[in-house]
Amino acid sequence: MSSDSYLSDLFSLDGRVAVVTGGSSGIGRAIAGALARAGASVVIVARKEPDLVATVEELTADGCRAAWVSADLGTRDGVRAAAEQAAAVFGEPDILVNSAGINLRPPMGELSDEVWDTTMAVNLEAPFLLGRRFGPGMAERGFGRIIHITSQQAHRAFVQSGAYGVSKGALESLARSQAEAWSSHGVTCNTLVPGFVMTPLNERLSSDPEKVAALAARTLVGRNGLAEDFAGAAVFLASGASGYVTGQSIFVDGGFSVH
Repeated sequence: MSSDSYLSDLFSLDGRVAVVTGGSSGIGRAIAGALARAGASVVIVARKEPDLVATVEELTADGCRAAWVSADLGTRDGVRAAAEQAAAVFGEPDILVNSAGINLRPPMGELSDEVWDTTMAVNLEAPFLLGRRFGPGMAERGFGRIIHITSQQAHRAFVQSGAYGVSKGALESLARSQAEAWSSHGVTCNTLVPGFVMTPLNERLSSDPEKVAALAARTLVGRNGLAEDFAGAAVFLASGASGYVTGQSIFVDGGFSVH
């Protein structure tokens, strides 16, 4: 067997359908691109139509199968509508990546009901609703992959974790609950935990050069993360290669979390 055929058998996503929320920017965009280039037909769900169009045009120009759905994941009706639109494009998904997130972090004493509710709706409730919509079908077909993107703040408090950290900690618990429910039916559920990555979501921190440098120095690799650092881990978790990996939080953080 050639190395190409071995790697293809191990990691190929040919014939798979993936839905990636937040797939038009940052880590989500890198993951959507990686899954598409590994062979999956990818539907990207996000809010901003220009970013969605640009992402899908880039992928289709590379010969990938990709489409987009513009949606507001901050309401239950918006999530439900997005799920049905996404499933109508290439069929029911085999892979669900929840990368869409909202990062509102006022001081804890000033954290309003509205900020709390909005944060939980996008960061926690949308992944739950999408999992509930797609997970049983994956289990019935005997294969599925659910991947959540969380944060260091799911594990430690710093730079005003606030409601954001709470939502990401709960999302990791959701992954374990989903893994418990569906892993025996071939559906793995795992989490990727970034370090500090220079993305639009982290604009507040990335505009402060001193803080950016301090965060880089805290890693073992000696630099902050890039969106493309998540491509390999995402393809692994989406593929057949990860069939015995479930309920796990996998840190892609340059060693940020180990000291």
